[in-house]
Formats: sequence, C-alpha cells, structure tokens
Amino acid sequence: MTIYIALLRGINVGGKNKIKMADLRESLTEVGLTQVRTYIQSGNVLFQSSETEPRLNDLIGNKMEQDFGFPVSVILRTAEELRKIIISCPFSEDEIKAAEATSVGESLYVSLMSREPIPEKVEFFKARDQGGDKYKMVGRDLYLLYHHSIRNAKLSANIQKLAVPSTVRNWKTLNKLHQLAEE
Repeated sequence: MTIYIALLRGINVGGKNKIKMADLRESLTEVGLTQVRTYIQSGNVLFQSSETEPRLNDLIGNKMEQDFGFPVSVILRTAEELRKIIISCPFSEDEIKAAEATSVGESLYVSLMSREPIPEKVEFFKARDQGGDKYKMVGRDLYLLYHHSIRNAKLSANIQKLAVPSTVRNWKTLNKLHQLAEE
C-alpha cells in the first residue's frame, strides 16, 4: 500500500464548494481508500491505496462530483514525492528570509500540477513579468517565492498560463502534510 496525499483544488475557499471534512473522509472511505485523514479545511487528504495515480484521480474526482455536486481537480503526490518536494526546495535560506522580511503573510508556496507543462507553455510563462517574485520549475512542481503577497501577485496570475490543472499550498502546509505522512 502506498501513502498518498490528495490536494483538492478550491475546497472551502471563499464560501464556495463547501465540504465538511468528516463527509469527505466518509466519501473517500466508501471508494476503498484506507487510513483516510484530512488536514485543515482546504482539501488536504492523506490515505493509503494500492491503486495507480491515474485510477485514483478518476476515482476521487468522480466520487467528489457524485457526492458533493461539483467537479474537483485532484492533484496527487505520494508520501515519497512530497518528501522530495520538501528536501529539494530550490531557494536558499537567505532568499527565503529576504522574501519573508517584505512579504505580507506567507512567502514560500508550491504549485503542484497534475503533469509537467509542455515546453512551449513553460517558455511563454518564463517570458511573463513576474513582478519581482521568484519561481523555480522542478518537474511538475512550481516553487513560488513571493516578496510581497500571493494575493495580487503577477506570478500567481501567470500560473494558469501553464495550462495544467494545479493547486497551490503554502510551505507550512506541505511540511505538516509531510509530517503526517511520516507518522
């Protein structure tokens, strides 16, 4: 059995797509996932399964729409993939501290994508003005370092130009999910 982390996009954000975490855990247990746990209200789910990632994407996505009445983008990482994301942060401690000194709120995030963007989209993304914020693409993960705020950053707006389903999590949340996966 593999430990997976499902990152559901747009759950319980701004009063939309409300799902109680107890209902979410029950729903995912009904489709055969085991050891289902959630972390905070924004659609972070840890579970065990022997299914493949594509099969799990379909299974979870279909179950969410069936039970809750709206489509949900599902981004999956194994516990090992999440561990690699954490240990492979491409920004130095000094870069992170400098960003934190000027940022309102969190400064370090990762946009987790369902697949790697095509090279043409990556080149288009690289050509966009990111407003002084930094990023590093590593496979299907985009590390984001904000010097002011994620809210109105050009970098945030440009992520959708990669044309790949994705969801963003802050560094603290990813570290907590990694810790929970290791328990």
